Amino acid sequence: MTKRRKFIKDAALLSGASFLPINISYNNKRNYQKAPFKKLDTLSTNDWWNRPSNPIINLKINRKDVIAFGIYTLSNDILKLSAQMFPLFPEESRSISLQIKNNLKWKEIAKKKVNEIGWSTTFRIEKWNSKVDQEYRLVHGKNAMFYGKIRKNPIDKNKIKLAAFSCNSNKDRGGRENYIKNVNFHDPDLLFFGGDQSYDHKEHTAAWLKFGLQFRELFRNRPCITIPDDHDIGQGNLWGENGKKADPTAKKGIGDDGGYFYDPEYVKMVERSQTSHLPDPFDPTPIEQGINVYYTNLNYGEIDFAIIEDRKFKSGPRGKIPQQGPRPDHILNPNYNPEDIDLDGLQLLGERQLYFLKNWSKNNIKIKMKAVLSATSFCGAAHLHGNKKNRLHADLDSNGWPQSGRKKALKLIKKANAVHIGGDQHLASIVHHGIDDFEDGPYQFIVPALVNNYYSRWWWPLNEKPGEKSNKKLPWTGRYLDGFKNKITMHAYANPDSPSNGAGYGIIIFNKIKNQVTFECWPRFEDVSKKNSNQFKGWPLTISLD
Repeated sequence: MTKRRKFIKDAALLSGASFLPINISYNNKRNYQKAPFKKLDTLSTNDWWNRPSNPIINLKINRKDVIAFGIYTLSNDILKLSAQMFPLFPEESRSISLQIKNNLKWKEIAKKKVNEIGWSTTFRIEKWNSKVDQEYRLVHGKNAMFYGKIRKNPIDKNKIKLAAFSCNSNKDRGGRENYIKNVNFHDPDLLFFGGDQSYDHKEHTAAWLKFGLQFRELFRNRPCITIPDDHDIGQGNLWGENGKKADPTAKKGIGDDGGYFYDPEYVKMVERSQTSHLPDPFDPTPIEQGINVYYTNLNYGEIDFAIIEDRKFKSGPRGKIPQQGPRPDHILNPNYNPEDIDLDGLQLLGERQLYFLKNWSKNNIKIKMKAVLSATSFCGAAHLHGNKKNRLHADLDSNGWPQSGRKKALKLIKKANAVHIGGDQHLASIVHHGIDDFEDGPYQFIVPALVNNYYSRWWWPLNEKPGEKSNKKLPWTGRYLDGFKNKITMHAYANPDSPSNGAGYGIIIFNKIKNQVTFECWPRFEDVSKKNSNQFKGWPLTISLD
């Protein structure tokens, strides 16, 4: 296929343009599996072919293209690979084949049935030969194929490079060509998408397909970690409270009493689509409503990544703490006592994940360095929300609250001598956490939003003065107390007044020889292939873990 033809094909898939299928009738009346939930994912379930065209993605595609993408991880010689399909017609096969290339011939190594609720399936292959690159393909029927490569485990490399992303807003439904070009130029060893891959709350499958088409040229040939955040499961904010059902009388989408608004089967579908290819969970015991968990660790390139769920067990604020503003999760009163909201019984990560991190921190077999990956920040590092007139003293959506839960988590991350990487905030930043004293905790890199033109945030201290021990690279660096009186040292931030409106991505380089981590932060529209390309002001930053 020529580059021009491929461009036209990809553009048709990303748009809502009509792209007629082959030998399939849209008016098919044969039986189909009905979704276990109502008014959710309507574009991709039930008799989906009778739905009108939609602004998210064209689902009525040529059947040769019905395999949207494959996405995989490799850890401890176990391959986990998920195949994501476009919706299938009733008479089409529900089976998909995983094949590898051996002596120039394709050999089937596994076959799985596609789950019609979300249109995905996952292969798990033990004793994978991780010492060599391996071409693979996914096959459906006679004509639909998706090709990729399972990279060998790069244990022989002195530097391991992670590309990290977050917050892929639907305010821009176009392609992500500049990201593909730039990140492929960096050629990272693996990828991390920290959540909010989708903002189409009630239509996850269509939005997830859109995300996959936007970024599949990055994860076609390298391992990729994806975790859902609040918008992925259909909520503006999420305090999961161990899976409880949210108060149906509460304001839709806020969920500040804790729990999940939407049907648990919808939540399970979202998590199945985004996390089934991750290594097996540390403890797979479901939480309330039968919702599953995915917290785990991934060992790749001698870097051990703990993947945690910082929303799922967290307590909701409404009805538990004194309200300090029009919303229970927004504190507007700068004179409140932070101790009044740090109460006994409040959870952040939950006891199960703390136990996991405790065990993970001790394991150093075949490990050179460690990092913790999660959705959001362990402090309040955004003063202005949405616009410069909207100042919040503290935001309980962040992991700066509850403070006692924050301290427990940071102590374990520090014990592991790990760094923390997250997203969600729409504000890139590097913070050195303080637990009891300044700088006695781990470093944190919050990466910018992929698209940041809809709800920006600013680091903007009220006194507009540098903190103690400012590095003077930016006006407001140094030691500060956040709105919960957590001790933080700000090293860099990328307000939306900066290039690309503060949108972009992070590159994290683990130097196994020097035991150093370098944080890079690149604006969305920068051309990194040019010698004069520039990161956001304040980056890069290299830290030592010795």
